[in-house]
Formats: sequence, C-alpha cells, structure tokens
Amino acid sequence: MQIYLPIAELSMNVFFLVGIGGAVGFLSGLFGVGGGFLLTPLLIFTGVPSPVAVASVTGQVVAASTSGALSYYRRGGIDLHLAMYLILASTLGAIAGVFSFSLLRSLGQLDLFISVSYLVLLGSMGTIMLIEAVRAIMKTRSGVVVRERMPHQHTWMHGLPMRVRFKKSRLYISVLPVLAIGVCIGFIGSLLGIGGGFILVPALVYLLRVPGNVVIGTSLLQVVAMMAVTTVLHAVQSQSVDILLAFCLMVGGTVGAQFGASAGQYLRGEQLRALLALLVLAVAIRFGLSLILPPSDIFSTALLGPGGAL
Repeated sequence: MQIYLPIAELSMNVFFLVGIGGAVGFLSGLFGVGGGFLLTPLLIFTGVPSPVAVASVTGQVVAASTSGALSYYRRGGIDLHLAMYLILASTLGAIAGVFSFSLLRSLGQLDLFISVSYLVLLGSMGTIMLIEAVRAIMKTRSGVVVRERMPHQHTWMHGLPMRVRFKKSRLYISVLPVLAIGVCIGFIGSLLGIGGGFILVPALVYLLRVPGNVVIGTSLLQVVAMMAVTTVLHAVQSQSVDILLAFCLMVGGTVGAQFGASAGQYLRGEQLRALLALLVLAVAIRFGLSLILPPSDIFSTALLGPGGAL
C-alpha cells in the first residue's frame, strides 16, 4: 500500500514505514535512547531527503520515547529533579541547533554535514562504548564484581560550585556539568534528528554517576521534552516536517517501545551497552561508505534551498 509524502515528494509503502518505526521504537525502549540515530539514516538510505528525514523523525522520537518513559515512570525509574535541569538546558541547545540547521540548508551543505557528523560522532561513541562493554563482560565472567556506580569515588565535578542534591539518584553535585550536557545534547539532537540518548546515557553513568535503575527512564523523559520542542521549531523554522511520514513512524514507534522496555528487564547492563555499541558502529560504517562510494544517481534535481533549484 503506497502513500504519497507531500513534503518528501515521493511515495513509500505505509507498512514499511510503520515497520521500521516499530523496530526502532523497540530499540528505543530497550536501550533508553530516542532511536533517531538509527531511523534518520534508514530514511536517508531509502531515498528520503536529508532535511525531511531529520525534521520528521523528531516526531517519531517523541512518540517512542513517551511510550517508553511512561513505562519507566510507573516503575519509579525516573529522577524528575535531574530531568528538569536536563530539559531546560537541552531546550536552549535545540533552539541553537534548529537555526544552525536552517543556515546549513541555505548554504547547500546540510547533506555533507549530516553524513560527516554521523560518521565521526557514531564512530567514536560506538568504539568507546564497545570497548567499555567488552571489558565489563570479561570482568563479570571472570568473577570480578563490576559496579555501575561508585558512591565513594570523587571526581573533579564534586569541586564545582552550585551543587544541588538529587535525592532519587542519591547525588550531590554541581548543576554546571548537568546543564552543559543538556545543551550539547539539545544542539546535536536537533541538528542531526537524534534523541541523543546514546550520548546522554553514557554521560549520566560515567560522568555524573547516576545509578542504573534511573538512568534510562531519566534519559527518555529528557528526550521526550527536547524532541517535542525540536519538532515545533523545525515545523516553524525549516518547514521540513512531513506529517504523514511522522505519523506512520509514530504508530510503529509507540507500540515497539513498550515491547522494548519490557525486554530490557531481562538483559544485563553491559550486554545492553555492547549491543547498542554494535548498532552505532554499523550506522557509522554505512555513512562512511556513502562518503567513499560513488552515488547510484550522479545527477540530481533536488532543491538547494527555498526558491532555489540545482
């Protein structure tokens, strides 16, 4: 069953769109990430223009993350106080990211920027996460106790001013690194169409020492708020949100996230991080190949920007 996407200006199978939305939604609930880092590349690889893919995926990320966040909220797995600071900071970052998105699009450099950014960002993050996860798995198999959080170990962040107590996470740290992380996630997420959870989760665990029982739920709540703001900004500023595309992805993503959140309870933390790292590296490799290999269609009539054609 074909459906015409007016903003993307192409026809796609509606069951295919719902299917990939559900698959990515499942991964969203399983890993506590927005899923945009997988869905945006999938749409680009299937022919959807990069600006439309980035802007439209933000709506699906909101739906999938909302479904997963509600599941964790019912189990008490969200630090609302910590999430509030992350949401405020990421909203500011999202505003800056959307304006940068529009600027790059007007200059005709958006596609190249997205490909290079995905290659560098996902490649580096995936490698770091995979190395850490493999080490944790090897230590566990050898009988060494691996702690995700070390409450008595102090870092340089404990000496920063403006410290706040986060009771749910049992932390007493400065809000400055929390705000800095939020701004960075908001900027990157809005510019590349990703929820940023694959960056936020490691940052919360390794930098802020957030306990594993609240880190995924808190990440999902932050993604919901940030990407909701990003969707509105893209619709108003860049006008690249394809409502039909976003709706099909939302339907599948909402259902898939519930199954993913349930499945995540049966896997160990290091196993989840290893699987996520492999997925991240696979997407990075695919973008790397797209930069090296010649395109199948050398000529293009794509719009360079508002009112301009190649």
